[in-house]
Amino acid sequence: MQTNRVKKILKEGGLALGTYTGGIADPQIVEIIGHAGFDAAFIDMEHTSFDLRDVQLMVMAAERVGITPIVRTPGFDPAFILRLLDMGVQGIQVPHISDARAARAAVDAVRYAPLGDRGIAGASRASDYGKISMKDHMAQSNREITLAVMVEDLPALAEIDAISSVEGVDIVAVGPSDMSRALGVGGISDHPKLVETILRVADAVRKGGVARLALPMNHPTLPRNAKQLKELGVGYCNCAPAPEVRILKSMQAQVAEARG
Repeated sequence: MQTNRVKKILKEGGLALGTYTGGIADPQIVEIIGHAGFDAAFIDMEHTSFDLRDVQLMVMAAERVGITPIVRTPGFDPAFILRLLDMGVQGIQVPHISDARAARAAVDAVRYAPLGDRGIAGASRASDYGKISMKDHMAQSNREITLAVMVEDLPALAEIDAISSVEGVDIVAVGPSDMSRALGVGGISDHPKLVETILRVADAVRKGGVARLALPMNHPTLPRNAKQLKELGVGYCNCAPAPEVRILKSMQAQVAEARG
């Protein structure tokens, strides 16, 4: 397992830049992300039709260009998370974490004992098919795997101090779209209720001292640039838009210019 580029940046207090692979199930998207200079490819299994074979090839592409493959799972399922980890995924992001108990369960699913309760496979791809000892593999995985928990619902706000203090969580990520929906202000850009909530979460993460905050860059619901994110204490961000949007806008501009 290669060094987790995102985790290294988080520990150094920097801002790691990731971007979305979108719904394009092709490893070349991941290679392009790496060649562009991003630190991570965000592979979303919550809102796409990706299957495990798609993800496996994208993970291999991420390894080739030296970036961190982060997978957002469809929900919380320890057995599913285990399959992702055993194939070599370096970052797991679990959506809709509403309390500290759920955050601790995510830690259990991602970390080997004594830090968690992840199941052991003797010759997984993540252990180089058994080339390295299980002891070394377990220590390496606990050191290199990044766990992000997403707070996107109102119950999470009541528990945010506890969630932010759970050992083993590396990133507390706010989902602006779902959080704004939960606050009753969905579809409204930069609404004061959402901004207040973001500041509340940022303060809790800072006080918790175990994780870094994650927010997207240039998100339509919460438009913030890199400087503004750093001021909030953000350690990881996904840079919008998704590749489909980038391609579409570029093509539209070309067509408009040609027809004009």
